[in-house]
Amino acid sequence: MKFGLFGSAKSAPVNSDIDSAAGYNDWIKFNIEAEKLGYYSTFTVEHHFTGLGQVSASMSLLTFLAAKTHTIRLGTAVMALPWHNPILLAEQASTLDLLSGGRLDLGVGKGYRYNEFNGFNIDMVEAHDRFHDCLNVIYKCWNEKKKWNYKSKYWTFNDVIVEPPCIQKPHPPIWMAAGNEDSIKTVAKQKCNLLLDQFSPISSVIERINIFNDELNKHKIEIKPEIALARAMYIAKDKNEKEEIIQKRLKARENVDKLSERPDGDNKSSIMVHKGKDEAYKGALIGTKNEIIDRLHELKEGGVDYVLLVDNGGGIKGLDRFSNEIMPIFN
Repeated sequence: MKFGLFGSAKSAPVNSDIDSAAGYNDWIKFNIEAEKLGYYSTFTVEHHFTGLGQVSASMSLLTFLAAKTHTIRLGTAVMALPWHNPILLAEQASTLDLLSGGRLDLGVGKGYRYNEFNGFNIDMVEAHDRFHDCLNVIYKCWNEKKKWNYKSKYWTFNDVIVEPPCIQKPHPPIWMAAGNEDSIKTVAKQKCNLLLDQFSPISSVIERINIFNDELNKHKIEIKPEIALARAMYIAKDKNEKEEIIQKRLKARENVDKLSERPDGDNKSSIMVHKGKDEAYKGALIGTKNEIIDRLHELKEGGVDYVLLVDNGGGIKGLDRFSNEIMPIFN
């Protein structure tokens, strides 16, 4: 199994964010240490208007981290394409890829939080079409070698050529966040890597992996894209500490859900499905060392070979312990 990191830094003095366990500078130190400990990658989120201090300028943060590291891959999880000018995003991504020596993994998604769509004055109904339109332009940016024009419902570009070129050829790996059946099949048909969320219980994870692999086989895609699964991680010393961490996580999830839910309560995003103790006990890697090892074995048997760990408060000590006591069992 490969192990990377997933999460965010925070700029606000709050303890109620699901992804952010450290301030910006501490997050940089955390990832520098992760590289030394042998972690393969780090993926960071993009969120806006939260009041929780979550990372908003993901590319800027990762570019700074690129200058401080040498081998760890730098991922976005995810850039919500409906909010972005696709050419500006393609330019930022290729610049990061160039400066990092080809370490960018571009994770993209449609977005799912109502407060963000509302803040940008974008109708959530448009998310699907805006996502695919933006992605089409990004591919065009990276593949066209001569000046080109483009016109769609959302974007018009005239006589453009996008620079700089990417180091990775033909472009950085594309990761797509997906959870429902149709979206997972779309990721497979586009031959992109699949990002699975941190909240779903193992039974749902395995079901989603099977849908993805069946679709790849159906279309006879021989070079298999990767699947990465995010999981909250905390190595607890005993049952009481495990329960304490889970309760903190449940509270943080409530705060995120309040930002995400539509006023009519009809948010159909797959990431909103699994909540409460079912998610915290059956989804996260929170527990004693042996409990975490058992859960990882279950995931591995279900087809998971790449896990992105979300720090749930263990910090660098937890990172170090996981790398020394748990990672060797699965490498």
